[in-house]
Amino acid sequence: MAEPRFTTVLIVGAGSGLSAALARLFAKHGFRVGLAARDVNKLGPLAAEIGAKVFQADASDRTKVAKLFEAVDRELGAPDVVIYNAAARARGPLVALDPLDVERSLAVGAFGGFLVAQQAARRMLPHRHGAIFFTGASASVKGYPQSAPFAMGKFALRGLAQSISRELAPQGIHVAHFVIDGGIRHPSWQEPPNQPDSLLDPDAIAQTYFNILSQPRSAWTFEVELRPWVEKF
Repeated sequence: MAEPRFTTVLIVGAGSGLSAALARLFAKHGFRVGLAARDVNKLGPLAAEIGAKVFQADASDRTKVAKLFEAVDRELGAPDVVIYNAAARARGPLVALDPLDVERSLAVGAFGGFLVAQQAARRMLPHRHGAIFFTGASASVKGYPQSAPFAMGKFALRGLAQSISRELAPQGIHVAHFVIDGGIRHPSWQEPPNQPDSLLDPDAIAQTYFNILSQPRSAWTFEVELRPWVEKF
């Protein structure tokens, strides 16, 4: 029996860079695309370019996440692909960190992932079909100095992904975690002339997400690490 096809993607924490690359690639393949962010003003040009719907939401607020999915249901239909790309950083020496900043970092980095995954799963389970993807980072597996809050959030997000993958995969929902181990190329960043492609190309990362979405369920990937050829690990 043929596996059901995917039709609608919601990207939470949308912006420039990877989110934009994902949105363009999914739109190219005929998906209905929803873009969710706290600051929706920045999404106007991208939405106009690809015909995406824009939704304002704070991923760390359970009421706003519930309302986000209700709005997506109305305007696009229930999403069968949900990508959690939201993150918040609080940097500095341990003794100088503001607990409120740390709390915010954890709320966006991890708790928001739970809220979004819960709403997504509630819509996917009745159909036994769907995909929930989480964007991780080097900090998902390595805690760096003066970056404890980011590592705490990313470690927790990875734990969430592992747990719900084991729960939901037998029910037809593909959960995957992507460790982005390196800097992502940005127009304002210059790569060293002697090390071309030393930053991750967002279009190349997006293609990996799409490839994993296209996998047959007999050989699903849970986790993939992506890094440029010069990155040490």
